[in-house]
Amino acid sequence: MPLAFDFQVDKENNSISILREFAAGRDLVWDAYTKSEILDQWWAPKPWKARTRSQDFRPGGFWHYAMVGPEGEEHWAVAEYKTIQPRDRFTGTDAFADLAGNIDTSLPVSSWEVTFTDLGKRTRVEFIIRFDELAQLETTLQMGFKEGMTMAMEGLDELLATVQK
Repeated sequence: MPLAFDFQVDKENNSISILREFAAGRDLVWDAYTKSEILDQWWAPKPWKARTRSQDFRPGGFWHYAMVGPEGEEHWAVAEYKTIQPRDRFTGTDAFADLAGNIDTSLPVSSWEVTFTDLGKRTRVEFIIRFDELAQLETTLQMGFKEGMTMAMEGLDELLATVQK
């Protein structure tokens, strides 16, 4: 059975909705989204890699990480966790940053809500990503967000297949 994937842009509400299924149980998929040692293995689209500087997965905590390119170039970001309901959902903000974790307000900042649904041997992950302004949404899309997110999720598919064997 094919795994669901849906990517919708809603310019009227400055949002992106993503629905993606994975061939793994909810506990494993939850860990893949919430533990830096696993995130670093798949969060970036190939040939890029994610590298965590620090993570504190709790309400008010942060994940400070870089997307590292094949030539060693680094693009830093910081996610702040707002609410966490273990194994079900978390919310937070995501922004571009510098090495020290200072947010770059000249680039898009978004609010994320990520929900995990147990489908037995599969898990559905739903994202709602909101932006304060349409220009931030459009900039994010122009930066290749859909393509990058698609590639990263394919990387998670590959990782989950190796973990479950």
